Amino acid sequence: MAGPIYRHLFGIGVIAALVIALLLLAAGADGIGLWLAAAGVVAVFGVAAVFAWRLLRDLDLLRRHIEASTAEAPERPPRPSTEIGQILFQHLQRLQRHARGRERSLAVELQTASEILEAQDDPILVLAGDRSVLRANGAAGRLFGDRLLGRDMAEAIRHPEIVAAVDAVLAGGPIQTVPLNLPVPIEREFEVRIQRFERRGESGERESGDRPEPALLVTFYDLTATKRVEQMRADFVANASHELRTPLSSLMGFIETLRGPARDDSAARERFLGIMQQQAERMSRLVNDLLSLSRIELDEHVPPTGRVAVGPLLQSVADALELKAQRKAQRLELDLAPDLPPVVGDSDQLYQVFQNLVSNAINYGRQGGVVGLSARSAADGRRTSLVVTVRDQGEGIAREHLPRLTERFYRVDPARSRAVGGTGLGLAIVKHIVSRHRGRLEIDSEVGSGSVFTVHLPAAPAGKAAGRALHKTVTELS
Repeated sequence: MAGPIYRHLFGIGVIAALVIALLLLAAGADGIGLWLAAAGVVAVFGVAAVFAWRLLRDLDLLRRHIEASTAEAPERPPRPSTEIGQILFQHLQRLQRHARGRERSLAVELQTASEILEAQDDPILVLAGDRSVLRANGAAGRLFGDRLLGRDMAEAIRHPEIVAAVDAVLAGGPIQTVPLNLPVPIEREFEVRIQRFERRGESGERESGDRPEPALLVTFYDLTATKRVEQMRADFVANASHELRTPLSSLMGFIETLRGPARDDSAARERFLGIMQQQAERMSRLVNDLLSLSRIELDEHVPPTGRVAVGPLLQSVADALELKAQRKAQRLELDLAPDLPPVVGDSDQLYQVFQNLVSNAINYGRQGGVVGLSARSAADGRRTSLVVTVRDQGEGIAREHLPRLTERFYRVDPARSRAVGGTGLGLAIVKHIVSRHRGRLEIDSEVGSGSVFTVHLPAAPAGKAAGRALHKTVTELS
């Protein structure tokens, strides 16, 4: 670049020298003065040309320094040779150090912001002015799917009130708060907060222009646990007061009788004390089942993360209930398929599920009958599940009652249920535990032919990458 400019300057100097020489000649200057003047002009222009060439060369070096600073594999050009070039080079180095420091600072800020966003348990979306998703944390991906970025928010969240609130805030409205209910796979309650901010450019400064582009921060506050606690309190008071009223009334009546007419009747006292003990035990079972159901409902929206071997667990259930079956002259048959896969679950809760189902089968099965407990694996597309079946030979249940069997305190035959010690909460507990495990409970029964209760549970992944696959499975389940 400097070479052509130098030649142009040299040519201009020569032409200027000739012009001056001609002017001096026309003015009558002698030959020596003429040539001295011409030589002086040529020398001045030559020095200027050399200086300009060096300066332009230094500017070219500075340009190459700038290009090298942005290259992936920079090749450092030599330093400038002129004083002006060195001053410019020093300023350039200061600007580059400042730019690199600013870049590192922005990178740290961006990384920190990303880590903070990802660490939040509540789903968070960052939307552009056209409602497209700019950022989404892991909780949002688990709730709405992984393919969020770049899509219109309305495609992922089909909720007219939230879309309308987003449009209102984008139009300059105040912060909006909208309730959101997601009924599947587990009912969850959210409070969605939508607030606007001005989007910043890559340099960290506000976007240029008279009207900066707006952006939205959409936060989904999970209120499921809080709502369920409130609902459980109300349900506990209503259910406990209703179910405890009968045994409490019986206890109060027997106590009044024992303190009055039967004060000295030893036979009546023994009989009444036996009934009072039964009623007290019934109240104890009822309170325990209510507390158990409350705890299960509280954690139902959080899937378990452990691995449970179901074969040994079912064997333990069968061993624990063998004596109970023998008291009714029943035979408890256990049929476990070989190589049963483990499931993603909570061993204590799964034990409670199968204990309740087998205990019910014994209670409602006929005297001298057979209670079957079997387990096998089943493939459903790309996912493997474990199928556990509990079968009894009881009187069976009419079809119209089947949809309501898992409702709390629903009894097909209340008198018989109380006679065998049932609280009306066993199948409700089973349903909520299976739901927490993202499984499925099926009930099939026919009057006179007994009942079949089938539990489907997702199998845990196996292999070398079992840990990573388990995390992925739990994420998909949630």
